[in-house]
Amino acid sequence: MAEIAQDGGGGGHKKGPGVKKQARKEARVDMTPMVDLGFLLITFFIFTTTINSPKAFKLNVPDDSAKDEEQTQAKASGAFTVLLSKGNHVYYYEGQLQSDGSNFKSSNFKEIRNELLRKKASTAEKDLVVIIKPNEEANYKNVVDMLDEMQILEIKRYAVVDIAEGENALIRVTEGSSPTPAAGGK
Repeated sequence: MAEIAQDGGGGGHKKGPGVKKQARKEARVDMTPMVDLGFLLITFFIFTTTINSPKAFKLNVPDDSAKDEEQTQAKASGAFTVLLSKGNHVYYYEGQLQSDGSNFKSSNFKEIRNELLRKKASTAEKDLVVIIKPNEEANYKNVVDMLDEMQILEIKRYAVVDIAEGENALIRVTEGSSPTPAAGGK
């Protein structure tokens, strides 16, 4: 048992002739009930606290079993495609990619928000669709950052799609021809 023992050797006794010494009594306090109470309180607080659920946004994904004809089609005028590559490089184009690549532009994460805001302001909400296409060299953080941009800008329709080989080849040519494509050159 846990105990606290006090020897009772304190003041208040007069010393001298004719004074009898009293037998000292040892004071003992049993701490067992206090320990039990402590564990009961800890158990109570553990069972009554709520466990924090992770904070995440809901991502609605289409049904994979649907036929291609039943998939949601986007108007070319409302489409805004964002291509993610290595080194935080961001490329984009509006509508469909021209065969000569004339509407293929380079950007970075700071400037892409302005381009998305411009597109959102100039396009009806029901027509605006942002297509996010990371290539094999893009990192996971950049994809999450782009999804965060969709939440921040309150863009309701967006999709993460596999990149086409032609778009990937255009990224490789652009990265090979200019030393700093993310410097904002358009």
